[in-house]
Amino acid sequence: MSTTQPIRTREELQKFECFYNDSSPLHKRNYLMIIMGLNTALRITDILSLHWEAVYDSQKQALREHIELTEQKTGKNTMIALNDVLKAALLSWFEVKRPNPQDYIFESMRGKKAIDRCQAYRIVRKAAAETGLSKHISCHSLRKTFGYHAWKQGIPPAILMNIYNHSSYQITRQYLCIDQDDKDNVFYQVQL
Repeated sequence: MSTTQPIRTREELQKFECFYNDSSPLHKRNYLMIIMGLNTALRITDILSLHWEAVYDSQKQALREHIELTEQKTGKNTMIALNDVLKAALLSWFEVKRPNPQDYIFESMRGKKAIDRCQAYRIVRKAAAETGLSKHISCHSLRKTFGYHAWKQGIPPAILMNIYNHSSYQITRQYLCIDQDDKDNVFYQVQL
């Protein structure tokens, strides 16, 4: 059984993130989708449903500090801080698009609706394939990559469990795809 995997190394992550950013201005939408997935830990359905008014205050003509939404899968309310990387990607696409507040952030090129999950998957898979990542990279890898790198940076599992709305630590631990290499590194680092 194949399982969606996180992007584990910073080098792979850097190449993957930059794939769409280094191409045409119209690919900034795809770049933003990847950056938003990596920096918010939201499911792709929640990302694709976002309108500009969720991230941009048109009265103040500035990005908001948080995204507030009700997660589609769980029905739970969540508030996510916009970090500097995500703000820069949002502003870059905003400058190209010049959207109305009610427009979808990830609008289809064919009309006023959001791209669908299949298109989002194709966007992620193309970036993964072009940057030499495994076939186990999908839209859900963005969410898992956030947690994996947060865990590697020492974020307590209880906080990640809360971010993901998991009911147990066991689920979060399995979700992070901690493998033998990760365990080995602990033994190499802790030399008493």
